[in-house]
Amino acid sequence: MSKNSESDLFLQQMKDVKPIKVEEKVVLASPQLDKTNSLTRRKAATAELAKDKNFLSGEYIEPVDPLAVIEFKRDGVQTGVYRNLRLGKYQIDARLDLHHMTIDQARNAVFQFIKDCMNHDIRCALITHGKGEGRNLPAQLKSCIAHWLPQFPEILAFHSAQKQHGWVGATYVLLRKSDKKKLETWEMHNKR
Repeated sequence: MSKNSESDLFLQQMKDVKPIKVEEKVVLASPQLDKTNSLTRRKAATAELAKDKNFLSGEYIEPVDPLAVIEFKRDGVQTGVYRNLRLGKYQIDARLDLHHMTIDQARNAVFQFIKDCMNHDIRCALITHGKGEGRNLPAQLKSCIAHWLPQFPEILAFHSAQKQHGWVGATYVLLRKSDKKKLETWEMHNKR
């Protein structure tokens, strides 16, 4: 058989053949839709990462009496320094008011507040949380503050405030010095 006759024979045999219709298994999005989808996913992922950075636990929190004094002192904090904090003798450089916040909002606000205090070299701050008297679940935010603050390695001590600053409805917070402030203090005291 010649090459032409083979080719004619093949075409004659294939004239009734129709291509098999295959359904697409993967639907491909247009490039424009893919960009918006990836931006949405990226925003969600960064929001999730930011959420994960907040290490304050939301597990069981020991309830605190509305009129109880809350206090904490890390090992190494001098007694005189702690006494001055307790008596409200330090200048308050930053304040945070948690009134009318949910627990989750307060958790995020406290986390960001402490980070901001450290970034701005603030040593003493005041967190106003209220006593929570007369509520079904009294002193919720106060209990959370007493539970959350020791979780920060940056916090050296805290104590319920004096009457002029909110009494048991507010808490003084003493933060450690930043590395920059430590160096400045060292240089000031070690001039030769």
